[in-house]
Amino acid sequence: MSNPFEDYQPDFCTSGSFMRLPSESENTRLAILGMPFDTAASYRVGARFGPQAIRQMSMSLSSYHTLLDVSPFEDTNAIDIGDLPVVTQNIHRSYEIMETSMFDLMKKRIIPIGLGGDHSITLASLRAAAKAYGPVALLHFDSHTDTWDTYMDEKYWHGSPFIRAHEEGLVQPDKVFQIGMRGWEITSSLELGYNVIPQNELFTRGIDDVVQQVKSTIGNTPCFLTFDIDFVDPAFAPGTGTPEVGGFSSQETLKMVRSLTGFNFIGFDLVEVLPSFDPTQTTALLAATLVHNFASLAALKIKQETVLS
Repeated sequence: MSNPFEDYQPDFCTSGSFMRLPSESENTRLAILGMPFDTAASYRVGARFGPQAIRQMSMSLSSYHTLLDVSPFEDTNAIDIGDLPVVTQNIHRSYEIMETSMFDLMKKRIIPIGLGGDHSITLASLRAAAKAYGPVALLHFDSHTDTWDTYMDEKYWHGSPFIRAHEEGLVQPDKVFQIGMRGWEITSSLELGYNVIPQNELFTRGIDDVVQQVKSTIGNTPCFLTFDIDFVDPAFAPGTGTPEVGGFSSQETLKMVRSLTGFNFIGFDLVEVLPSFDPTQTTALLAATLVHNFASLAALKIKQETVLS
């Protein structure tokens, strides 16, 4: 007699991977990887523990995305390769490790989703993306532009990845959109030629109008999406490094992300989740849900490529 509970596991039981994904699979098109580097942060630290907190909360998610009509992890034969062995006291050695791992995936046309970590990790991902695809388009959701040149005379920190990316020629400036800014001034980004849509403009114009502009500008250019959880108002995501009030709700945030269909996404990351500042785990749950949506957008892209071929 078969056991009806043979494949059942309670939500609190985890293999340590995102939604219990395997570490290897044939014909993989999507990979989750932890990038737990957080010692480039200028205020709170603790995002090194973000990847595992996000994985833990992913246990409660459904494998099927009802609104986008995909089973993202099954449709892409997704894997979770675990956390990268970053060097906490050396950002440049950590960059080498992260860039190599991201490029190894991208050169095989596997779409990576990085789990941060502070926002400095995105520079390594953009280096890998430019090596694999040439200068890319960038969708950057955040409350800060992260285009500050230096902090305490240091050029590499979580407030500078996107000025360094510009200097290194990793992005196409006219196809960079920074969305949701409200924490700091935006002049430095405008001087780089980036498109900046502050939070008040986003509220005024509405999600649909902004997304239409972004789509018409980026087109089919290979695009990397980076999402700082402090884009969301701290009432909904308090567990973050530099919280800024006045952001979107979790519902509004998910609506925006789910509207991003039709892009040529080649990679994603989600950064700045600090579980120690949110004992309710709400921030980690929202982060896991966003990762699920990123995977769904990737699955839709892959499905469309299959139809066209």
